[in-house]
Amino acid sequence: MLRPIQGLFRPENYPDLLVGLDTPDDAAVWRMDESRAIVVTTDFFTPVVDDPYDYGSIAAANSLSDVYAMGGRPFLALNIAALPPDLPTEISSEILRGGAEKALQAGVVIAGGHSIQDKEPKYGLIVVGFVDPQRMLTKRGAMPGDRLVLTKPLGFGVITTALKQERAEPEHVSEVVEWMSALNDRASQLALEFALRSGTDVTGFSLCGHALEMAAASGVGLRLDYDTLPFLPSARRYARAGTFPGGAFDNKEYFAPQVQFTRELDESSQMLMFDPQTSGGLLLAVPPEKLDAFQKRAGEIGQPVWVIGEVTKGRGIQVV
Repeated sequence: MLRPIQGLFRPENYPDLLVGLDTPDDAAVWRMDESRAIVVTTDFFTPVVDDPYDYGSIAAANSLSDVYAMGGRPFLALNIAALPPDLPTEISSEILRGGAEKALQAGVVIAGGHSIQDKEPKYGLIVVGFVDPQRMLTKRGAMPGDRLVLTKPLGFGVITTALKQERAEPEHVSEVVEWMSALNDRASQLALEFALRSGTDVTGFSLCGHALEMAAASGVGLRLDYDTLPFLPSARRYARAGTFPGGAFDNKEYFAPQVQFTRELDESSQMLMFDPQTSGGLLLAVPPEKLDAFQKRAGEIGQPVWVIGEVTKGRGIQVV
């Protein structure tokens, strides 16, 4: 049964499928003509926060992020929901309202969707967008000497896990919710304005995992400066308390063999680099000659950016 399926979806059989199963990129891309392509993605997950409206908003922002990570502009979405039959309607309504209002903020129309019953709530979006195939971002294209720029801070997973364990301070929860709910639209537009070619969003595979995907696709190595990594202030506190999600340990087990720490870091500090992010920022490779203008323009449009390292020759990640 597998052989016909594998043969059917070989990339060479579909020349207009610019991004598909053969690449580790964030969304599928189908070329319509020389200047237009359709970008399609989907994502959904269980609640990461207690407030149903915030959960819906975060899930929608996360789903939209994959289109932004390709340099695309989302315009249409469908809801995907799995909800317990005994979940009060006021809660399910708030989840959907959170998603709808976040989509509206992005200029996206939610035109329908599908729901099923399940024991634990799950929510997300199918998202469709447009992208210029000559300008789209992929995980390929990073060149030695490029600077690595991150557009959201880190530490979301360890803080939301502390929330689940009822160990998180309200002000820390509010801060992480604000970041997770933020769209990556301005970061994507900034990447397009400077004709960047290589980028990804940082989500469940952690900073190290997604950075390694970009490095492998580009045939390069990466050097990360630990002191420049923008962890949320409370993340280190919860990391020292050990409130990491299970995915952090899975990420470390899988990706750590490709990560070399050249400085002494305690276990919790290392683990933060494998912390799964929900609705994280974009990781972009910026040519060095564009960096100053890129940072200046980011300040003008109110887009936070952190320079966290550079692209090198070789393989894997070196943490200095």
